[in-house]
Amino acid sequence: MSRMFVPGPVDVDGEVLGAQAQPMMPHRSKEFEEIFRRASEKAQQLFLTKHRVLLSASSGTGLQEAAIRNLVDKKVLSCVNGAFADRWYDVAVSNGKEVEKLAFEWDQPVDPDRVAATIKSGRFEALTIVHNETSTGMQNPVKEVAEAVRDVAPDTLILVDAVSSLSGAKIETDAWGLDMVLTSSQKAIALPPGLALAAVSDRALEKAKTVQNRGWYFDLVLLEKHRNKDSSPATPAMSLIFALDRQLDRILAEGIENRFARHSAMAKHVHAWAKAQGLSMYAPQGFRSQTVTTIKNEREIDVADLNTYLKARGMRLANGYGPLKNITFRIAHMGEIQISDLDELFAAMEEYLNQ
Repeated sequence: MSRMFVPGPVDVDGEVLGAQAQPMMPHRSKEFEEIFRRASEKAQQLFLTKHRVLLSASSGTGLQEAAIRNLVDKKVLSCVNGAFADRWYDVAVSNGKEVEKLAFEWDQPVDPDRVAATIKSGRFEALTIVHNETSTGMQNPVKEVAEAVRDVAPDTLILVDAVSSLSGAKIETDAWGLDMVLTSSQKAIALPPGLALAAVSDRALEKAKTVQNRGWYFDLVLLEKHRNKDSSPATPAMSLIFALDRQLDRILAEGIENRFARHSAMAKHVHAWAKAQGLSMYAPQGFRSQTVTTIKNEREIDVADLNTYLKARGMRLANGYGPLKNITFRIAHMGEIQISDLDELFAAMEEYLNQ
């Protein structure tokens, strides 16, 4: 497999991949329930929460839908400044909710003052926001947005997509007053795809109990009922739970703060390299992702041709996403990536650019 500087799926350590090869066991057995409980409890440290962490055999998008179906009876505000925030808006619309889109330019962060003014003018049960927009390399000021919302509408639930940032950037679920923070396995946590995790507050769970037509598979109340028995309503992705249990041990051995610092240092390293090449970042200073950098393609690089060159050397990066394809490209620096890996990528890119 080529070394991947793409924002998921990312490379997975061999020890973690090997953990998936454990023999199967009954998923209602005490042996598996112990592993399930252990993984869920360790995951609380990633979310910086004392609340429950639910595990789902789905992508992060599945938990976007869970958030809408469980925590919104009628009206929700969607903050949109990128492709995945827009997806969450579409999820809400497709589930028949009354959704207001608060749109920002993709190269601008979500503005807490605009959010507060909009929330104040309506009766929104919840707000959706993406912490780290994978499409743009934008890290939105979730802490400040949450503070602004609580000032004007303290009962509004704050729902956060942290798919491409959790474990690579600090998100203080409890301290910031967030009600549901969701993520996926195949990004900064550095697992294979297929598992999603969410920290859910007590008040969010109480709200879910009042919402009709929550569905079944993503019913948070049902998930919580089974979590209390160290289990899940349906058969879990057992191999991925084995891998999660192992990977969380590795992450905690590195140290959560050390992991955040490594990702921050890698982001700064990419920014410095891009500037040295006469390139600029898509996201403004102060709002740049710690896990993926979106770079303006000001040198009109043929990104597909560059990737062909890189793949021959065991590497690849990501083109721009959606409308940003070819006018930007993305370098992910998440999961198992180290600064020395980035230096190898930069050397290969410079060889290509200097041909």
